[in-house]
Amino acid sequence: MRLKLTCAMLAALIATPATADWQDTLDAARGQTVYWNAWGGDARTNAFIAWVGERTEERHGVSIEHVRLSDTAEAVTRVVSERAAGRDTGGSVDLIWINGPNFLAMKEQDLLFGPFVSDLPNADYVDLSEGAPAALDFTVPVEGMESPWRLAKFVFTYDSARVDTPPDTMPAFVDWAAENPGRFTHPDPSNFMGATFLKQALIELAPDPTALQQPVTDAAYAEQTAPLWAWYDVLRPNLWRGGTAFPENQSVQQQLLNDGEVDMSMSFDPASTAAAIAQGLLPETARVFVPEGGTIGNVSFVAIPYNAANAEGAQVVANTLLAPEVQARMQNIEVLGSFSVLDPARLDDAARAAFDALPSAPALPTLDELGPTLPEPHASWMTRLTEDWARRYTR
Repeated sequence: MRLKLTCAMLAALIATPATADWQDTLDAARGQTVYWNAWGGDARTNAFIAWVGERTEERHGVSIEHVRLSDTAEAVTRVVSERAAGRDTGGSVDLIWINGPNFLAMKEQDLLFGPFVSDLPNADYVDLSEGAPAALDFTVPVEGMESPWRLAKFVFTYDSARVDTPPDTMPAFVDWAAENPGRFTHPDPSNFMGATFLKQALIELAPDPTALQQPVTDAAYAEQTAPLWAWYDVLRPNLWRGGTAFPENQSVQQQLLNDGEVDMSMSFDPASTAAAIAQGLLPETARVFVPEGGTIGNVSFVAIPYNAANAEGAQVVANTLLAPEVQARMQNIEVLGSFSVLDPARLDDAARAAFDALPSAPALPTLDELGPTLPEPHASWMTRLTEDWARRYTR
């Protein structure tokens, strides 16, 4: 007897296990609503997340509900509370735009779903080899427990109409502030942007920057931060309002720059200055600069809690974020302007051409202009650093 194969049967026979498993994920995800807990403080990012939701709903029947956070810890606390209450399934958080310290905390407490990243078809476009930027989060190995989606790099913005030559190193900020008292400040370090400013200075000033890649100890902390606090003690009196008050966050400091109260601001998005100019939120003369030795950079990730009610839909969203056409749209300065996490060497000609055709702007730096990317210190350093700053300067 001769067996007649249908197209569907043939497809099932030749499908690799990974392909078959992903189809199962797509089937299970259809009809799900993914509650994506993500920082909601940037209108362009919010709009991009909404667009991703439209795309996943149209193509896969998966919708996104953006739960807007002011702090990632809000989502982590919710997951911790649910586990304490015995809610190990049907959790209220499906996907988190997570940062290094919170990823470490969730990983150590077994609060994450996965590993799942190697199951995402579009992960083939990402370099996930050991030590690659997308394989580490604040020095902590990702091990497939979170998926990359955008690059972040610390930059400064200045008004070139008022500043001829901005500081070219973190130590040089002391001299610049002394010559221009009250014209510089930084966000409160309780906000991640203010904490990043301190970390950037710490990396440049620490006697042994490699020590920052290890979990903090009392001895290492005392030795590596001593030059930082000596530097900051000299800088602080010349800050805006004499260093007695600090902007709440990046957006507030950007407004101070736009209003002419200070001459500089800072961001973790190299494209944010060009975007703000286009929106009328910064003067046309605003430009980006980085210290000559480079700045802290990292990859933004999304993670799925262990008890997510819609883990399949969350994987579909994570995979969609890695699609070359989605990454190209994200990198478009007219949309979001965040640099892609994809490895150009893994893209086909059409995808590379889409990136090459993206628009530019006078205030949009090139990758070469951004200089070297410095690794984040181990997450434990940030907690210690911000607590110490508060103890020293907010009595």
